[in-house]
Amino acid sequence: MTVITVAVHPPYPIVLGRGVRDRLGAEMQNVGLGRHSPKVLVVSHPTIARHYAPRLLTSLQNAGFEPYELRLPPGERYKTAATLQKIYDAALAYRLERSSAMVALSGGVAGDMTGFAAATWLRGIPLVQVPTSLLAMVDSAIGGKTGINHPRGKNLIGAFHQPRLVAIDPDVLATLPPREFRTALAEVIKYGVIWDADLFAQLEALPTLDRRMPPAVLEAIIYKCALAKAQVVSQDEKEGGLRAILNYGHTLGHAIEAVTQYRVFNHGEAVALGCLAAGFIAVELSLWSAADNQRQTALIRKAKLPTRLPATLAAADLRLALQADKKVMAGQVRFVLPKAIGQAVVVDQVPAPTIERAIAHLQT
Repeated sequence: MTVITVAVHPPYPIVLGRGVRDRLGAEMQNVGLGRHSPKVLVVSHPTIARHYAPRLLTSLQNAGFEPYELRLPPGERYKTAATLQKIYDAALAYRLERSSAMVALSGGVAGDMTGFAAATWLRGIPLVQVPTSLLAMVDSAIGGKTGINHPRGKNLIGAFHQPRLVAIDPDVLATLPPREFRTALAEVIKYGVIWDADLFAQLEALPTLDRRMPPAVLEAIIYKCALAKAQVVSQDEKEGGLRAILNYGHTLGHAIEAVTQYRVFNHGEAVALGCLAAGFIAVELSLWSAADNQRQTALIRKAKLPTRLPATLAAADLRLALQADKKVMAGQVRFVLPKAIGQAVVVDQVPAPTIERAIAHLQT
């Protein structure tokens, strides 16, 4: 097992290792859970639960916990207030107390919703993240961002609520669909662009960027991304400054998801397009070189992520959706833009014509 500490208050561990889900009960005890209330609500979705819930529940029971299950429908379109209500209903039915816990055995969607439910049930109860998708392992399960979508914008309703524990078991990726594996590579590439130039170079050197990579290589990539996220969050827990760079590719990415009603592109695919737009803007503003921009484009193509928007997608709709972004400040859309491989900056004065050309670039 490898342990990364997220140095917020209070700090919490990211435990990374094969089979960690089978000792989740012991890991939860190690962080002080279960001392006053053994009740645990495990939130998942049917496919994940069928594969991984039985042994996880046994682990909890063997450690003296009383686990209850809730299975939610998968997919971004269900990241809504109506689905969130199902978690509250289950919390009430099982009489979760303030010292009870919620466990998200899931990818990013249910993980975000479970986190928000934990943040708001009884004004906050402990949360444990057991990510089952590569995207959740490298990004969304770490850092305490929780929330649901509004019909006009992604994650507009939410709260910061740090987990007490993140347990990452790479073995669960064996049943991850190829598209879901591929979409997470956008977040992996993101970390290379904004934080870790060595990671970016490692991805470039791999013969293929897909699930055929050796397990040890994949585990090392997960570790590097989790470490990067932990380092950034430890310096800026609630996005007062540095943490904003983690939104690289997400400004336009979230707008694409909202305009297409979460039915055309999944999250990572939209983020990949957002990274390409950010790279285009950064070149136009002379922030980074065309050569580095080409390296990013080549890596996104290597991951078989989309590089073009449908020509039928109205640029005006995207511009309107950008105004609903959480990062808008004083009416200005803020973009995270790269300065070099491994370095990024937040810019809130991107000219509107430049944004329009970036959108048009993705449609040609």
